Amino acid sequence: MTFLYGSAQSRLSLSKRAGSIVQFGSVRLSTLEDGPGRGVRILDFNTGGGLRFTVNVDRAMDIGEFSHNGRAIGWHSATGTRHPAFNDQSEDNGVGWNRSFSGFLATCGLDHILGPEDVSGETYNHASQLRVKQGLHGRIANTPARLSGYGECWHGDTCSLWAEGIVTQATLFGEVLTLHRRIEVGLGSNTVRVNDSVTNDGSVSTPHMLLYHVNLGYPLIDSGTQYTAPVKSVIYATHAKGGLAAQGVGYRTCPDPITGFTEQVWQHDMAHDAMGMVPVVVANHRQSLGLMMETHAPQLPCAYQWQNFQSGHYVMGVEAATHHVKGNNFARDRGEMIWLESGECRNYSVQFSVLDGEEQIANAENRVSTIAQQPDSDYPEPTNKFRSLYQATEI
Repeated sequence: MTFLYGSAQSRLSLSKRAGSIVQFGSVRLSTLEDGPGRGVRILDFNTGGGLRFTVNVDRAMDIGEFSHNGRAIGWHSATGTRHPAFNDQSEDNGVGWNRSFSGFLATCGLDHILGPEDVSGETYNHASQLRVKQGLHGRIANTPARLSGYGECWHGDTCSLWAEGIVTQATLFGEVLTLHRRIEVGLGSNTVRVNDSVTNDGSVSTPHMLLYHVNLGYPLIDSGTQYTAPVKSVIYATHAKGGLAAQGVGYRTCPDPITGFTEQVWQHDMAHDAMGMVPVVVANHRQSLGLMMETHAPQLPCAYQWQNFQSGHYVMGVEAATHHVKGNNFARDRGEMIWLESGECRNYSVQFSVLDGEEQIANAENRVSTIAQQPDSDYPEPTNKFRSLYQATEI
């Protein structure tokens, strides 16, 4: 059954009440016609349950806007939704990615994540590319998708809103990596599922890295907003050398916007439940609004928390990744780079659930606490112990 407007509805009962399902929820394709986003195709999802979000087809099918009952959950930077043609990865000393960085979900990869690095070009088989300069967070977020389909679909008495697309990152002499993405949400539901597969469609072994950069803004992020996760310990913090408490912001609680705030990135060592799931909850109790993100630990064994509480930016990122925060060369040196052979595929999934009201927030936070009790201190000392990834017993 479909739960809508406070009651259970069947396909028949809804068909008696309207001539088209789009009266209750829909997926609609449009194109931005002005500003730096002109020409970008957008899929508008309206679930009928209060959740609305957009999928930026021409930006790797990432999620741009994300709101519930008119309250923003996703974050936007001053760049807004920018057409990928304007992106230059090499700009600003390799962090040109930031000039197009905006929205709820930014996918990072497919062969590089994290900061700019000079890495081996051994797989390029070309004399001019013995070394390769990788820009911040890779290329995939600025690559348009080929839209496979979208719409509303009934399965018995359950209606799904969905979209699928294929995003190809390719170059002559180098990688040919294909991201197949399906985004799905039930009619009346506040839970979105993103199912991805990454395939090496080239002929040579190719490095692969992936990161889901989930960006949360006001009013979900506000003074007092709580971060709750099954954190066993903190592995690493970018600001540790300057003193974890130097800016007065720990990992558990968000502050008001701070002029001059310098970003902080934590890597947490997460526990998971019996099914391998890692739930992370961000909750604003004053708004009775929250978000739970769920990932699968064998797929995405690394978890980061990004805090950029600078006035005018004001965002917190919840991130799940295939590799440790120290990046590409670190993974290669430790033998932890994922190498996809020709035709090989890896699957990933991430789920987002809006928490509407204190009961839903409490249930989600209690679920986290049954997995692990996170550190009580706002400033837990990093262990700097990066556990081994991708041993013979992994996925």
